[in-house]
Amino acid sequence: MTRSLARLFRWRLALLNGVVAVGGFLLFPARPTQGATMVAVLSGVALLAAAGSAFNQVQERQLDRLMVRTRNRPLPRGDLTPAAAVAWGSGCLSAGLLVLRVGGGMLPVFLGMVALAWYLLVYTPLKRRTPLAVMAGGFCGALPPVIGWVSAGGSPADYRIILLAGLLYLWQMPHFWLFQHRHAEDYRCAGLPLLPSYLGRLSPLGVCRLWIMALAAGSLLLPAFGLIAPSVVRWFAVGLGGLGALALSRNEAALFVGLNFFPLLLTLAFCFQG
Repeated sequence: MTRSLARLFRWRLALLNGVVAVGGFLLFPARPTQGATMVAVLSGVALLAAAGSAFNQVQERQLDRLMVRTRNRPLPRGDLTPAAAVAWGSGCLSAGLLVLRVGGGMLPVFLGMVALAWYLLVYTPLKRRTPLAVMAGGFCGALPPVIGWVSAGGSPADYRIILLAGLLYLWQMPHFWLFQHRHAEDYRCAGLPLLPSYLGRLSPLGVCRLWIMALAAGSLLLPAFGLIAPSVVRWFAVGLGGLGALALSRNEAALFVGLNFFPLLLTLAFCFQG
């Protein structure tokens, strides 16, 4: 049962969302000093992401049966029924909303519900129609740092959190397209549209490189606006330089791994801001 629930919740992805939310929390200059609020942000957002994964797998259980990558998830295998998955997801949703309410008030709860609804009702149906669905779905993926920011007491209209959310939005495009390219045969078997069919003669890797260069350039605005401490700028620039070098290489596997570390790089940079 434990292994089935781990696959249902996709705990690594759920935890990544929580870490990104902590990045938004740490970005706020006058953030609360108590660690309890930061833990509430981390756990609350991770629980909402886990709930979204459970509900998504109920929505896509027929598609999951068609792909090698997903056929061992608990619903296609028959380890869990859809009703059980909904029950577990509802438990995570309730717990996540409660933790966010206690830790940051009603605004984080509202933003968490918006992100979850957008993911399930907009992005999930849209990705069956176009590989560009991630450009709409990126909205919900950019909200976790905003949830952390407002939990610390910031305004969602502040340019600093808009910049961070914008970087996370840019990051999702090449990340998803590279992931799709790695599992292209699975996507074809499931009847899901692939990016190359929309690009003509353009290379998917070339398009991803453009997005990554835009991501690296946009990230330089963080130290330019004083959002990263001077003592951290050097190794932050090294991290961005490494990502740029991977983008120029032909090693897609290494590039995908490097992209996976980008949200962590941002969060670590904010840990040491002045």
